[in-house]
Parts: sequence; structure tokens; C-alpha cells
Amino acid sequence: MDEIQRYVADMEKARGFSDSTMLEQTLKLAEETGEVCKAVRKHTALSIDPTSATGTLSEELADVLIYLAAIANRAGIDLADALRAKERVNETRVWTSRTAETH
Repeated sequence: MDEIQRYVADMEKARGFSDSTMLEQTLKLAEETGEVCKAVRKHTALSIDPTSATGTLSEELADVLIYLAAIANRAGIDLADALRAKERVNETRVWTSRTAETH
């Protein structure tokens, strides 16, 4: 994750995107998340608007990762540390399956 965050920071500088605000990057992340949904529909052969420009699922997931890293960079968050901390919280939770909930 550290390498990805460094790559995104360097890429943004090289392409002139480093001045984008956290809000702008967050809105772009939301847009890309919608594109992931379209790509999943396309990937699973569900109907989509044939005039809609949708990349492959791998391309759209990569875009989401780029914007996620960009937001974390702006907030000074180390995503690897954040993931480990969140998983420590998740490990204390009791998880139920959907089938168990419906029976």
C-alpha cells in the first residue's frame, strides 16, 4: 500500500493533479465507484446502456484505488496502517451470514 500511495503522489505531481482538493478527489472517487458498478454489470453480462462508455472491471477498480490513495495522501493517512487498525476492530465483531439471518 505504501508503494501505491507513493506512486499516486508522484503520478499526480507529474500530471499536474496535485492541486486537486480532497473534495474534488472524493467526488471523482464516487464517480469511479459508479463506473465499477457498470463494469460489474458488463462483466456479468447484465444489461447496460450500449452508448455508455465503460472500461473493463480491472481498469475501473484501478481508478478507484488511485483516487482512494489520493484522498488518503491528502489526509495524511497511511492506508496499510488504517487497514490493519480497522481489521483489529473487525476481528472483535460477531459476523452472521445472510442465510442465518433469514432462518
